[in-house]
Amino acid sequence: MSDLEIGIWSFPVLLALIFLRVPIGLAMMAVGVGGTWMIMDSHAMVLGQLKNLTFSTFSSYSLSIVPLFLLMGQFATHSGMSKRLFKAAEAWMGHLKGGVAMSAIGACAGFGAICGSSLATAATMGQVALPELRRYGYSGPLATGALAAGGTLGILIPPSVILVIYAILTEQNIAKLFVAAFIPGILAAVGYMLVVAIYVRLVPGSGDPAERVPWGQRFWALVMVLPVLFIFLIVVGGIYAGIFTPTEAAAVGTFLTAMVALLSGGLDLHKIVQSILATANSTAMIFFIVLGAGMFNAFLALTQLPQTSAQWVAEQGFSPMFVLICVLVLYLIFGCVMDSLSMVLLTVPIFFPIMMALDFGMSGEDFALWFGIIVLIVVEVGLITPPVGMNLFVINAMARDIPISETFRGTAPFVLADIVRVIILVAFPPITLAAVWWIY
Repeated sequence: MSDLEIGIWSFPVLLALIFLRVPIGLAMMAVGVGGTWMIMDSHAMVLGQLKNLTFSTFSSYSLSIVPLFLLMGQFATHSGMSKRLFKAAEAWMGHLKGGVAMSAIGACAGFGAICGSSLATAATMGQVALPELRRYGYSGPLATGALAAGGTLGILIPPSVILVIYAILTEQNIAKLFVAAFIPGILAAVGYMLVVAIYVRLVPGSGDPAERVPWGQRFWALVMVLPVLFIFLIVVGGIYAGIFTPTEAAAVGTFLTAMVALLSGGLDLHKIVQSILATANSTAMIFFIVLGAGMFNAFLALTQLPQTSAQWVAEQGFSPMFVLICVLVLYLIFGCVMDSLSMVLLTVPIFFPIMMALDFGMSGEDFALWFGIIVLIVVEVGLITPPVGMNLFVINAMARDIPISETFRGTAPFVLADIVRVIILVAFPPITLAAVWWIY
């Protein structure tokens, strides 16, 4: 069997392990180690490669941003910022039809600006907003669907852990990726709110308005969320202005979020320890998946499969747009059975060389940024599509009286909105790149 054939057969083996419920990081590492041993026929060389890869992966300066942003999200969860964000959004939009659900989506966008995790955003905002949605009689599908979809904004609104991983895999500028994600993130939040507005008119009684809040209370609610705006401006604005590197900005943001949490009385010694342990658990999981993906991708490099695939696609004469659409459809399919991080780590090393070999009429850097945001959005769709949409289960665990089938049904309009947004961003790349061109 040739090296290339070994590389091709590795994918069905890997998928079989995943379907057998082997953890994705372990599955990728097992296939990578086994495939490398088959090619090199030397266990000493395989062990040497594993040792060197482990050191080079975990000593990467860029990866240090991941635990910092995760810890920042933990402190933000304990600070009470999520509740203040929701109350501020509710004060301004709650009196509209479907306004409480729109407020939850707006609060998710705001919380996503200081938390790079989708699951953390969904879980935190679900605890805050779900009781209010119940109080105003919102239907189960709309309440859980809006919260699950809103949670996906946690990885789209910068800062984003997934974008950091993509930047490391493709050797792109993290700061520029954060800039490129900004406009698509705003479009996502607005699109989800439009879905709610349309839904409550098509399904009467599914989202009645709340009481109108006096103007004085509205402006006071805005004052209460100024710390969130301040942290966002310091962290993301500092990156954009070149004051901080992304890692430095993550450290500053973590410190500021901890100070806000301490001053608000939401953080004590027990919660600090709890936050650190939760961050350690999440970081260990992510790093192990990164290591497994690194071993698998090193094996694929030995087989020359990515380069051969890119050359084959280029020789077929397919139009670049046709290839891109096929890749995005595959991402939507993978999203139904894989989590977002695993999907990015497994597919980007394969798809990225193929896409870079095609001519999309833009510079290599611009294409890499644009493709990264498109990938992030379709990965985000996977978080709210059955059967493995993680956000669906996070929200449904808080609303046990609502059948999971209703939660699936409630997210369908939001998935449709995501697909429409992908079509718009694919058709008009300047929407994604305009902010990058303007700042840089």
